[in-house]
Amino acid sequence: MGKGGHDEGKKGGFETPISNFPAWARSVQECEAEFKVSAKYGLRSDEVLARREIYGLNELEKHSGPSIWHLVLEQFNDTLVRILLVAAVVSFVLAWLDGDEGGEMGITAFVEPLVIFLILIVNAIVGVWQENNAEKALEALKEIQSEHATVRRAGEIIPNLPAKELVPGDIVELKVGDKVPADLRILHLISSTVRVEQASLTGENAAVNKTNHVVSEDIDIQGKECMVFAGTTVVNGSCVCLVTQIGMNTEIGKIHSQIHEASQSEDDTPLKKKLNEFGEVLTAIIGVICAVVWLINVKYFLTWEYVDGWPSNFKFSFEKCTYYFEIAVALAVAAIPEGLPAVITTCLALGTRKMAQKNALVRKLPSVETLGCTTVICSDKTGTLTTNQMSVIRLVAMGRWTDTLRTFKVDGTTYNPRDGKIHEWPSSDMDANLQIIAKIAAVCNDSSISQSGRHFVTSGMPTEAALKVLVEKMGLPGDCDTSLVDSDDILKCCKWWNGMAQRVATLEFDRFRKSMGVIVKSKSGTNCLLVKGAVENLLERSSYIQLLDGSVVLLDDRSKNLILDALHDMSTNALRCLGFAYKDDLAEFATYDGEDHPAHKLLLDPSNYSSIETGLIFVGLVGLRDPPRKEVHKAIEDCRTAGIRVMVITGDNKETAEAICLDIGVFTLDEDIHSKSFTGKDFMSRSSNEKKSLLRQNGGLLFSRAEPRHKQEIVRLLKEDGEVVAMTGDGVNDAPALKMADIGIAMGIAGTEVAKEASDMVLADDNFSTIVAAVGEGRSIYNNMKAFIRYMISSNIGEVASIFLTAALGIPEGLIPVQLLWVNLVTDGPPATALGFNPPDKDIMKKPPRRSDDSLITAWILFRYMVIGLYVGIATVGIFIIWYTHGSFAGIDLSGDGHTLVTYSQLSNWGDCSSWEGFKVTPFTAGARSFTFDDNPCDYFQTGKVKAMTLSLSVLVAIEMFNSLNALSEDGSLLSMPPWANPWLLLAMSISFGLHFLILYVPFLAQVFGIVPLSFNEWLLVLAVAFPVILIDEVLKFVGRCTNPSGAKKRLPKHKDE
Repeated sequence: MGKGGHDEGKKGGFETPISNFPAWARSVQECEAEFKVSAKYGLRSDEVLARREIYGLNELEKHSGPSIWHLVLEQFNDTLVRILLVAAVVSFVLAWLDGDEGGEMGITAFVEPLVIFLILIVNAIVGVWQENNAEKALEALKEIQSEHATVRRAGEIIPNLPAKELVPGDIVELKVGDKVPADLRILHLISSTVRVEQASLTGENAAVNKTNHVVSEDIDIQGKECMVFAGTTVVNGSCVCLVTQIGMNTEIGKIHSQIHEASQSEDDTPLKKKLNEFGEVLTAIIGVICAVVWLINVKYFLTWEYVDGWPSNFKFSFEKCTYYFEIAVALAVAAIPEGLPAVITTCLALGTRKMAQKNALVRKLPSVETLGCTTVICSDKTGTLTTNQMSVIRLVAMGRWTDTLRTFKVDGTTYNPRDGKIHEWPSSDMDANLQIIAKIAAVCNDSSISQSGRHFVTSGMPTEAALKVLVEKMGLPGDCDTSLVDSDDILKCCKWWNGMAQRVATLEFDRFRKSMGVIVKSKSGTNCLLVKGAVENLLERSSYIQLLDGSVVLLDDRSKNLILDALHDMSTNALRCLGFAYKDDLAEFATYDGEDHPAHKLLLDPSNYSSIETGLIFVGLVGLRDPPRKEVHKAIEDCRTAGIRVMVITGDNKETAEAICLDIGVFTLDEDIHSKSFTGKDFMSRSSNEKKSLLRQNGGLLFSRAEPRHKQEIVRLLKEDGEVVAMTGDGVNDAPALKMADIGIAMGIAGTEVAKEASDMVLADDNFSTIVAAVGEGRSIYNNMKAFIRYMISSNIGEVASIFLTAALGIPEGLIPVQLLWVNLVTDGPPATALGFNPPDKDIMKKPPRRSDDSLITAWILFRYMVIGLYVGIATVGIFIIWYTHGSFAGIDLSGDGHTLVTYSQLSNWGDCSSWEGFKVTPFTAGARSFTFDDNPCDYFQTGKVKAMTLSLSVLVAIEMFNSLNALSEDGSLLSMPPWANPWLLLAMSISFGLHFLILYVPFLAQVFGIVPLSFNEWLLVLAVAFPVILIDEVLKFVGRCTNPSGAKKRLPKHKDE
């Protein structure tokens, strides 16, 4: 049985036993015997203590979450992060070893590792903060537990016992408004009926009648009529119950365990998986390139001589070895897009703002991207596909003759009385038959409706609220005195009828006679009985019918069959039907006026109600249902067009759910739904292969009478099959499946806090069509993210090519790690972020969902970026070589600063400079600075490379700005999608160039980054070298369009095993 979250559950060496006693399938006497208790006396205090020793407290366990250090370490379980960490450590050690020299390069060397460490720290903080929110669903679950209970112990009533002190075998009294404190077996009813609101646990859309009758042992949770469950609420009546399960063994405790279990196995989003795969490939590439660089340059730090054919006299230069170690670090920094996490977070955050405007509130940023590849939406029915507001959609009244009926279609899907109208309603005054229907619906009714902002809120039974809305749509009789009512009152008609007929007694509903009656006193002082209830039961107790003109005639078989045919027609369309009847001849109740009347004693015994409600006059019936939302049919069509399958999973009964699914388009009218509609129990009884086969069917599926474990199993099997699953839910029972799904979507209005905390996204309007809109937004965001990820990765390929060519050619280092960090983090950031604002494709919801294993970069795209990257490498290294070896290039004069020209051979063998005879270098200027090399001419290739480095960096920045224009479209020309299609990108390019100018022309920043200002001619050269990147990519895009014209159309979703 239950065990609380404290150590008290194991005192005295007892272990908590597991009880499988099916109390719902055993009689009251058997239950009392099993738990060794009497309902009249309860447990003694010593028995309570003994049981608490065994079973512990009645509370949910407090799962100890992972420690903060465990969460911190978990953030480094990422390939890209590990590479960065190694690069930072190596960089820091090298900076430390070079620290004795001080100077400008010493400062620069320490900036780089510190910036990398800062990136890693921020990344870890964000990750830990997100992880810390994971357990909130469990905390919210505890909030719905009852705090107190009325308990009978040792023959005495204890009114406010803390609920956590309950033990199995305790006798508990429940009354209206009580929250059930544990799982209880009803022993006997105190009132004639007990109704419990358990929708959040079972998904049923109406309060459920409870009895103490035995039911089948293998029945589902909805069928356990003699059980009430922890966390549910009593809405009508009172009863005495026996505690059967406490703590973690209650139904809510099982959900608690399932949420915890689901939270332990949360998968990475599709994008994160792709980036992890990319990181692993990147590690291998960096390793290979580093090895190649070392092999090419091994001759510079390790030399030997051959003696007798064998190598000997090895000489090792530690200084040059560390230099090539620095190149390896630069390679790591160049290969990793450090700014990518920040840009992804920014893009997702902007996406959440767009979604919020469409009523989809995203709680977890990665969900925005995951939505884009959703292949299956598992939707709850009640409140998501439907309004969760019962509505009368058909009114059947008696005709002019005994063999005729009148049927009125009623519009409206909410509790707003002004929502919709009644078709073919008599334009003249309401006839007598319609008036008595309105009177019964208004007066024999305990519900109320109030307006809260734009929403209409009800209290009481949803069916009764729907009847009051019907009365308002029917209007008032033409000759009525409206001075009695406020014209602004939303229930003015109901109030008028209640003013005309004052209720003096209520015959409460019970499950045997299936009706409710009220005795009312009219203005004239006469009493009348008004009754509503199940149509068949009312007809059995009716002797007459009232016709259109108010005349009353005998109810014959022909009339009865006519009414039953109308009932059958509505029932087959899954409408819930209610009949109306009245009685004027009340015998001993004709003068009833309250508790002092002699006939009052008859009302104290509910078994008399059936005899009072006999000889009735039947007047009509209505058909009600929880109607589908207006926009859902279109949303289902959009899903079908977008290649997304919709599965409806509901706790409601099969017939009702099938009717709704046919109505909204989950099933088509000509479809055989027998192979697509299952109860949860039927589905679970099948083998694993059968289940998977059923789930793979094309089109929609329906699972009715579903329990929490059924929902989890469906989600698990779909995910195993490679589907990306979005799951909607509002109740406590939905929380485990919400946690397990790729995207858990909770209802903002009707949803419990438990469901919201377990979800990734909350619908502010509880509307299915909002999910479809969010999927479209997710697809658009993913496409844009793909654009900037490719853009950033292509830039990094260029940086790697640049460093590799530098090392391969043996020329001085043209780009240092701190410059590469600046480019990756700051300069590339604004354009990459702006690509997130690319306008969405018009046909984005007409394409099938991308497969979750689709690669971010196809072989062709990779080839394109390798070509672009190679050009970036050639351009950055080329301009470095041009400055050293040419006084002018392409007609642009570069000699203005007075620098000394050298041959390419000298540049590529600069390490041997000290052995060159007569090598001299003249001073040159850069901005306000002057560089002289009288003491050490060879320093021209170290300190003197500052201008050449600046040119390389500027070319890199300019090429990446132009390359961002290439990323506007994956394969579309700039002629078809010009730069101004995304004005944010033009603004971002301006910002990036502005930031580059900032570090060039602010002396302190120029010193930190090891660069100098450029002249006008030098800027012309930079632009001339950078611009061809646009022309090269335009040619590659043209080739791509010619060789693969169908593009995305070929990509279709597949299962893993296909």
